Amino acid sequence: MGNASQLAEAQRRFYEQPIDDQRLTDAREVFPPVRRTLASETSVEGVGTFRGKEKRTVTFGPSSRPGWWIRRTDQPEQLDTSVDIANLWTSARNLVLRSGSPHNYLRMVEHIIALRAGLGVDNVVISTNSGDPPLFDDSSLPLVQAVERAGIVDTPDQATYVTVKEPLAFGGSRGDFLLFLPAENGRKVLRLDVAIDWRTIIGRQRIVFDVTPEVFRYGSYARTNATHRQYQLARAFGWLFADTRNLGYNTNNILIHGRRRWYGTPRFQLEGTERFLEPVWHRATLDLLAALSLFGPDRFVGTVVSFRSGHTQDCDAVRALYRQDLLVRL
Repeated sequence: MGNASQLAEAQRRFYEQPIDDQRLTDAREVFPPVRRTLASETSVEGVGTFRGKEKRTVTFGPSSRPGWWIRRTDQPEQLDTSVDIANLWTSARNLVLRSGSPHNYLRMVEHIIALRAGLGVDNVVISTNSGDPPLFDDSSLPLVQAVERAGIVDTPDQATYVTVKEPLAFGGSRGDFLLFLPAENGRKVLRLDVAIDWRTIIGRQRIVFDVTPEVFRYGSYARTNATHRQYQLARAFGWLFADTRNLGYNTNNILIHGRRRWYGTPRFQLEGTERFLEPVWHRATLDLLAALSLFGPDRFVGTVVSFRSGHTQDCDAVRALYRQDLLVRL
C-alpha cells in the first residue's frame, strides 16, 4: 500500500532517528509452546472512559475456547464477540469491536486486548456490562496486575503461530509507514521497532524491543496523549458531541503536551536527559500491540517497524494480510 517514492523518503527519515531505548532477548521463543489461559476470574474497576462520572468494571476470566472473547453481560441474548480483525467496527479514534447487534460492542478496546500479545495469554473471556471500558491513572498497568492476580496457566493445546510470507511495506499519505518482516529461522518472537515524530515537546522518539511480559508490563504504564489544544477544545465544546460529552479524561490519566511544555507530569524519563519517552512506549505497547492481537487464535511473530503510524493504518495493514493471503503458519 502507498506510494513507493513517499515510502522511501519516510524510511530515510525513520532510519535517521537514533534508538532511544533498546530491550532485546536472545530467546528463540518467549512464551510456552502451548495455549495459555487464566487460573481464575478477576475484576478491575475505574471511571468510565466515555462516562467519566460512572464506575465501570471489566472482568478477565478463563476460557476453553481459542482466542479472546468479549461478553456483554447486559445483553445475554447476544453471542460473545471474538477479538479478531473481522469484528473491528471502526478504528477512527479508537478501536471498537462489535458483532451481532449494533449495541453488542466495546469501545477503546486497544488498551485491553494489547495484553493478549503482551502477556502471551491465548484464551480469555472479557466480561463487562457496558460498551464503555474503565479508565485508569496508571494506564493499562491495573489490567496487567489483574491478570497477574488471576494467574496464567498452560492448557493441553498447542499454540499456533503466523508470520508474513515476505517483507511487506504499508505506506501512508503523511510520511508514515509500517513494515512487516518474517520470523527469522522459525524464531517465535515478536520484535517492534517504533518511532514517532511530533512537532511538539514530544519530538522524535524511537524504541526497539522484543515483546516479553516484563517489557510489556513496563510499557503498560504509559498513558495516551493529547495536545493541549485538543484537551482545551474537548473541555470547552465537548458537551456538543456524544463521544466527548462525558469523557473521563483529565491531566492524571492522559498526558497533555504543547509545543514547548508538558501539562502534568510525564513518565519514562530517558536517563541523563530531560526527554520523556512515554508517548512512544504507549504507541508501541498499547496501540500497535493491540492491532497485532487481532490475529484470531494465532500468535503473530516476526518484526514490525512503525513510523508515525496510527490505529487505522495498523488495522488496515492487518486486514490486508488476510485479504491478500500474505500470512503463513510456522
